[in-house]
Amino acid sequence: MEGLVVSFRRGLKTQQKHQMIVKVDSLDSRDKAKDMISKNVVWKSSSGKEIKGVISNVHGNKGALRVQFERGLPGQSLGTKVKIQ
Repeated sequence: MEGLVVSFRRGLKTQQKHQMIVKVDSLDSRDKAKDMISKNVVWKSSSGKEIKGVISNVHGNKGALRVQFERGLPGQSLGTKVKIQ
């Protein structure tokens, strides 16, 4: 399954560099997204490096996922795809 990196998890004046918001097309409600919690996520850079993460929670009511990565993703990751295992 694939998802799209939408944004960093952020507040009005702060940004969480290890947490990202990921949107999956097949998920459109909070209840469907709850089944995805604790699955592994992998982001690959253009050079082939992988950064791994885990889905920690649901974000909002439209099925977005909050992913906690082991290292912070770069800004170039916004709008790219991640693989959910």
